[in-house]
Amino acid sequence: MHNDLFTIFGRTVHGYGLMVGVGIVGHLLLSWRRARHRGLSEDYVTGVTIWTILCGFLGAKLLFLLTLLPEVIRDPLPYLGSEGFVVYGGLLAGLLTIWLWCRKKGLPFLPWLDLLLPGVALAQGFGRIGCFLAGCCYGRATDSPLGVIFPAGSLAPAGVRLLPTQLFSAAGDFLLCGALLLLDRRNPRDGALAAAYMLLYGAGRFLVEFLRDDPRGSVGLLSTSQFISLFIVAGGVLLGVLIRRKKA
Repeated sequence: MHNDLFTIFGRTVHGYGLMVGVGIVGHLLLSWRRARHRGLSEDYVTGVTIWTILCGFLGAKLLFLLTLLPEVIRDPLPYLGSEGFVVYGGLLAGLLTIWLWCRKKGLPFLPWLDLLLPGVALAQGFGRIGCFLAGCCYGRATDSPLGVIFPAGSLAPAGVRLLPTQLFSAAGDFLLCGALLLLDRRNPRDGALAAAYMLLYGAGRFLVEFLRDDPRGSVGLLSTSQFISLFIVAGGVLLGVLIRRKKA
């Protein structure tokens, strides 16, 4: 859990940024391979990935600012830097970006979404490892042997044994990537991988949120991400039902 990994040519390489970069490369490699298998353009994969990353970061930052809106209004400068993102904001912005990109290119949306989502889950897994190195998205205090003590200088409280919810999420994301790839081998109908992603990721995120203890906003008794997860899971169920009816 050391965010400052090493220095090269006078520049410090940070764990979070490095893991995000590894995740993007992993997403591209996996998505290129899947595109070749389908006879689709690798250049299209690169193009939509670049746009999705840019818009995803903006969406993740925007949702983070909205979850802490009163504090941001009082003193906005501390919240406008490179720290502070909410994954769901990035996912929703990325989803909209892919839809708009497909519309512009005249391509079917659901097949392309299915193509990209395993890589998205893979990238999220590496991103969560980056969260662990930076100390953000930390869990509750615990006496469990699974607990981790973060050093001074990280975003997590130093000297307190905390649940490594970042690693729990990373493991879930990697398993989700594997599950989507296994499902894809069965040649499911268009949208099946999207439905599975929404259902599994939404449910997993809802459960992990019970273990987290970082400030992330709330809606009633639920955290902001738990509240959004309810709609993500419902959307996955609805999409799955529509696919089954179409098949019938």
